[in-house]
Amino acid sequence: MATYNKVLIMGNLTRDPELKQTPSNQSVAQIGIAMNRKFKDREGTMREETTFVDCEAWGRTAEVMSQYLSKGKPVFVEGRLKLDQWQDKDGNNRSKLKVVIESFQFIDSKGGQSSTPPPAGTATTAAPPADDIPF
Repeated sequence: MATYNKVLIMGNLTRDPELKQTPSNQSVAQIGIAMNRKFKDREGTMREETTFVDCEAWGRTAEVMSQYLSKGKPVFVEGRLKLDQWQDKDGNNRSKLKVVIESFQFIDSKGGQSSTPPPAGTATTAAPPADDIPF
């Protein structure tokens, strides 16, 4: 059976990236992104819903995101879905779906690509421009 696991999202950071090191000295950053959707309900009233997505980045990508992004900044990320499963302290099974970031683009405050190129050596090159995202 063929599978395909690709996620493209653009939104604003809900908090500053939380950069940590694993015991093997690998960088990992936890990042929250919020996306807004505006729509009309059945009565014709404009509504807005917000979706919050937890993400994680690894290695140099985590370090660059932590260094240059902060709460409220817009970002475009490309990654894959990952399901984490664990048991809580009461023995209940828990799970959480998140995006593992494979690449990202800085977005300027007007919603386009940043005119400032990212620092040399960053892992941000695979994402398409915001207006080239297929929907």
